[in-house]
Amino acid sequence: MSASFDALWSDLAPLGRDGTTGGYRRYSWGAADAEARAWFVEAATARGLDVRTDGNGNLWAWWGEPGDDAVVTGSHLDSVPDGGAFDGPLGVVTALAAVDELKRRGVRPRRPLAVTVFVEEEGARFGIPCLGSRLLTRTLSPERAAALSDADGVTWARAMEDAGLDPTGIGPDAALLRRVGVFVELHVEQGRALAPMGRPIGVASAVWPHGRWRMDFTGRADHAGTTRLADRRDPMLPFAETVLAARALAERHDAVATVGKVRVSPNGTNAIPSQVSAWLDARAPEEATLHAVVDGVADSAQRHADAHAVALTHTAESVTPVVDFPHQLRDRLATIVGDPGDPAPVLPTGAGHDAGVLAASVPTAMLFVRNPTGVSHSPEEHANPDDCHAGVTALADVLAELLNGGAG
Repeated sequence: MSASFDALWSDLAPLGRDGTTGGYRRYSWGAADAEARAWFVEAATARGLDVRTDGNGNLWAWWGEPGDDAVVTGSHLDSVPDGGAFDGPLGVVTALAAVDELKRRGVRPRRPLAVTVFVEEEGARFGIPCLGSRLLTRTLSPERAAALSDADGVTWARAMEDAGLDPTGIGPDAALLRRVGVFVELHVEQGRALAPMGRPIGVASAVWPHGRWRMDFTGRADHAGTTRLADRRDPMLPFAETVLAARALAERHDAVATVGKVRVSPNGTNAIPSQVSAWLDARAPEEATLHAVVDGVADSAQRHADAHAVALTHTAESVTPVVDFPHQLRDRLATIVGDPGDPAPVLPTGAGHDAGVLAASVPTAMLFVRNPTGVSHSPEEHANPDDCHAGVTALADVLAELLNGGAG
């Protein structure tokens, strides 16, 4: 079991890794993404799995003939800019290794099993996270998805076509979704709750409500050396005030708010910007709290924009409500992967996942593998090999129970 995981991990690890930063740059429909997808197809095929691509570009590797009431597991292979090795790929590699473990145990599934890879989970290239699962479940329209563009103006439809797929097929797939009886996603822990407990595996209780909002501050380009301060319409100033307001509001409401992506135009050292576009990522334990933070940020942005004679537009790009995973399924998994008489810890998460999107349509659960430092979305993201191996065992145990022990 450990040898299977280690071999798979070793083969995937170099793909899309930047030699300077050590981080990963696997962006949807790019060269590194194509390499990672090809790796998955080869690895799944070598295990006798039947790999199929749905209309949205998600990969499905079936053990046997695709059928109804299937047990599905998997995650994603794309990354944030200079992301870590484990976020997403750990769930994919573990799923393939779990298939090996089930075969080693001689498990004969009474239900179909599929390992899936969802596209654009991070939203790093086209801005909308969990795009593949959102399209599948009708929570994002195909028209909007097709028109999404990256920083170079390449649309999702064009990028998908360039990758050799037909973009006219994107959108909800009710027949495929009906086949999914239960979905279980294993993921590296994004945070540090398990380490102090001394536990390698946890189970998700809920996903915090979260979203992304775009703010465009539009002023007037001018000369940095000759324009009096009083005559400027500098969009950088209200933008800076807004970043500070987001931090203060998050602290006040026990939430988190981050501005991690900014575009400045014309982006010259000796020029006052004409426009600053910024993206707010906000998350909170409750939806009312999330909206209080976001509304407060919007009010602050507008107030400071007005003070500097700068125009402002504020747009919600994606908003995901709270996801409370089914308690019966959650508790069942905690018992399966925990010690006798001591179920695995059940933890909420502030990170978004495809499992959270699918939860509105099918029974869904998540397993977490301990992250000793809690660092994620960074080259320093890490999980110890022994904990990864424990993740394979835990996922195999869960799949074996679900495949032959009844519905989720």
